[in-house]
Amino acid sequence: MLFNIQRYSTHDGPGIRTVVFLKGCSLGCRWCQNPESRARGQDVLFDERLCLTGCDLCPQAAPHAISRADGALVIARGKLTTDDMATLTDCCPTQALSVCGETQSIDAIMHKVLRDKPFYDRSGGGITLSGGEPFMQPDIAEQLLCRSKEAGIHTAVESCLHVPWKYIEPSINHLDLLLADLKHVDAQRFKQWTDGSAERVMDNFRKLAARNVEMTIRVPLIPDFNADEQSIRAIADFAADELGVKAIHFLPYHTLGINKYKLLNIPYLAAHQPLDAPELLQFAEQYASQKGMTAWIRG
Repeated sequence: MLFNIQRYSTHDGPGIRTVVFLKGCSLGCRWCQNPESRARGQDVLFDERLCLTGCDLCPQAAPHAISRADGALVIARGKLTTDDMATLTDCCPTQALSVCGETQSIDAIMHKVLRDKPFYDRSGGGITLSGGEPFMQPDIAEQLLCRSKEAGIHTAVESCLHVPWKYIEPSINHLDLLLADLKHVDAQRFKQWTDGSAERVMDNFRKLAARNVEMTIRVPLIPDFNADEQSIRAIADFAADELGVKAIHFLPYHTLGINKYKLLNIPYLAAHQPLDAPELLQFAEQYASQKGMTAWIRG
């Protein structure tokens, strides 16, 4: 189950890449910019601004879950079935209602990936698995990475590492680069803001370091969560001293994904303004450099 295949990406690993976005994530980060990626199954997104008054195509397609009240479309998402999702796909002429998520075979995905191999070869690029959390579909991740390596394609995975180790280990031998989030090392803060276990993530990091997996750590800097000098020090210390990581990227918080929460009819619980802290970003870059890491501020 995936929700996008993005060709010609230049921000998800070296060179020109094809990014395969797999659905499913075990975290519930307040600031998540891809909330449509969390569920393992399909989601319905609805933009009322595009909805045509008087159109009943969606209620006719799924009458037990979609209706109109005073002219407005009412969607009972919990009542939608897999058959409903299939019927609703491409049902709306204005794309006010859209279905996020589709099942594709490994062969179909690899066909799309292989089309751009000349670009990978010239630029040092390749395939990147992203999400959601790609290791939530461990068999699919392993097969895609293995097939790509057999085709001579550089492989990368973007991961939050909040999965059992047994989900990660089968892919290691087919993985050239791991782009992994290190959101916090404080267990209580991590739990409060992500609904997850910092120790699970840190333990996976330790195991990957022991296997000499090439890693770039990514740190999303989130107001009131980890966008402070104490948190940055603790994260950088763990990355440098315990893991021996050589590259770290700091990603200042932005709000580009807020509208998706409206489309999914769920509340947005993080700050509504981007991070504006140039002195803190300068500190993060300098402190990471002092710890022997190459640091970048990534927009």
